[in-house]
This record gives sequence, structure tokens and C-alpha cells, in this order.
Amino acid sequence: MTYLSRIRLNPLRTKTQSFLRNRQALHAVILGGLSRQPVTERVLWRLDTTNRHRLSLLVLTETRPSWEHLVEQAGWPSSDDPQAVIKAYQPLLNQVARGRQFAFRLHANPVSTTKKPTRPSPEQRDRLTASLRPRGVRVPHRTAAHQLGWLRDRLERWGFQPLTGDHGPTAYLVAQERLSFDKRDGEKSRRVTLESATFEGLIEVTDPQTAQRSLLDGVGPGKAYGMGLITLAPPHPRPAGV
Repeated sequence: MTYLSRIRLNPLRTKTQSFLRNRQALHAVILGGLSRQPVTERVLWRLDTTNRHRLSLLVLTETRPSWEHLVEQAGWPSSDDPQAVIKAYQPLLNQVARGRQFAFRLHANPVSTTKKPTRPSPEQRDRLTASLRPRGVRVPHRTAAHQLGWLRDRLERWGFQPLTGDHGPTAYLVAQERLSFDKRDGEKSRRVTLESATFEGLIEVTDPQTAQRSLLDGVGPGKAYGMGLITLAPPHPRPAGV
């Protein structure tokens, strides 16, 4: 069975601030909520920061998690309000039928693959020259137009299509952020920089089986850093202020 969790994080806590600075550290503490270690199951997550007074962490897991350690470190452990809510995901999957319309939210890492990057990093240059037939390297989309184009080109592959309003497709870019942090690999450390984009809007299911797989597996790269989790809700108008 699959579960979707929502954990409230207190932005005034020191640990919460460290998670905001380093998504690898947040990924590690999320994996700590699963009892079967080392973790081999697929885990998707997203940190929603739209409410600066109370952050929301969404986590999709294949087994039922436990979040007491995360609430203790970064939430309101003595609060009367529930700090972590865990729900079975299958009821939502059962609603994903052809023609069904939903509001969606996605935090993603829009990239494309090329064999001729304009300004290759040393790592990319090494990868391209290491093989006679290189597979190419990922380059980020930085502008709003390119990021929206990336989304609209892929919605159909994911089993959806954007609804069309008076001014065109109802899928919007609502936030952009550059994430940069150190990633440790054993005794070595390297700098990771990701261009992230948050999308919202209205979509319609065109291929239920593909759509369900996209919801369960996530979309795009950067999943370990909080990218790729599509969430659905009942349809609503265009977000205010966008």
C-alpha cells in the first residue's frame, strides 16, 4: 500500500532552517521515517514554503512511515494540533479516470539533454569526452518560457493535458528557486546546484494508467531533493495573484 504524509514544520526551529539550506539533509531525515532500513522503496517528497509561518512537507512512501523524530526536531512536538497526518493513497488513485479534471501542483527540475552544452562544467566536459558516443548531459531551463514549455511538452507523456481557458492552457509557473548545497559522498563533498520551478493549474486525465504511474513514480530528475511529486486536488480557479 502507498501512503501520503503531510508533516508541519516550524520555520523558527534551527533544524528546519538547516533543512531549508540543505535538501540532502532533509532527504536523509525523511528516509529515517521508514522502518525497513536500508531504504530500498521509492520515496517522493516536496517541501511547500508558501506559508512562511508554517511549512508543509509532503512525503509519498510505499510503506507506512513514522514521523515522530521529524516533529521532535523541526515541528511543534507539544502542540494540540496534529503535526503529522498519514493517509492511504489508493482512494486518490481510484479517482484518476479518463476525462477527470484536477487542480495540480508540481515542484520540478526542468532540464533537457544535449551533447553540446554552451558552458559545460568540468564534470560535464569529462562525461562528454569519456565516450565515443556520449549520451549527453542535462542542462537546466532557467527562463519562465522555457520552464513552462518543458511542462507542457511533458504533461501528455505523464497521462494528462492542461485545460484551456480564455487565455490559453491553464498551467502556470508560480515560483522559481535556485537550490545550492554541498552533497557528501563518503569523505568527498561536491556542490550541487538545481534550478527548480513550481507549477500549478488545471489538468485533465487522458491516460489513467500512465497518470497513475506518474503519480507513484514522480516525474523529471532531482527526486532525492524534493522534485517530481505531482499532487492532485479538486479543481479550483487560477491561483490568486498569479
